[in-house]
Amino acid sequence: IVAFRVGGAALALWTYILVARLPRPPRSSFGSFLIVGILNNVMPFSLIVWGQSHIPSGLAGILNASTAIFTVLLAGLVFRDERLSLRKAAGVAIGFAGVVATVGPKELRAFDLTSLGQLAILAAALCYAVSGIFARTALKGIRPEVSAAGTLAGAAIVMIPLALWHDGAPTLDYPVTAWAGMTYLALIASAFAYILFYRVLTLAGAGNLSLVTLMVAPVAILLGAVFY
Repeated sequence: IVAFRVGGAALALWTYILVARLPRPPRSSFGSFLIVGILNNVMPFSLIVWGQSHIPSGLAGILNASTAIFTVLLAGLVFRDERLSLRKAAGVAIGFAGVVATVGPKELRAFDLTSLGQLAILAAALCYAVSGIFARTALKGIRPEVSAAGTLAGAAIVMIPLALWHDGAPTLDYPVTAWAGMTYLALIASAFAYILFYRVLTLAGAGNLSLVTLMVAPVAILLGAVFY
């Protein structure tokens, strides 16, 4: 699923770039695309999938929201314009408390640093934080569409061979609902979402960008209540 997601998104974005004749990135950025693709897609996607098979989904949602905490703290150390202020720290703390309240405080009682499943989710959150900080510096001056296409292509270069090695060649004999889901993941949740991701990263910085993770839990709960 991850290979279809990043591969399809990269194909769609590079097609758009060629048709729209957008400026291509310098060759010196290809290594950065690969690094960000691994940090922002390959590692966190894999860690979250594995971690969620071992811990409750509610706790996973709370731990995933720690991305905002990691990023605000690290970005404050790296970037002068993202220094950690009392107001910013209080805002992140209130937001994280809101995630805990939304998912349920009882989920947090299951927190255990000796659990590999929980450590995997925390590691994924740390990957997101580091990737945002690295991308702000390494991909500076590159259009959001091109940054998105490059990093998703970098992720696809790694994930497609891994998927073929782990699962074998796909049959492609999937129901319409499965194709619809993978198409949504590729075009909307990846291609379009990462254009917004790099646009916001340029305008607002890594710390502010990471705050979107605080919205994941309540939105997921709302959509689950509506559709299920």
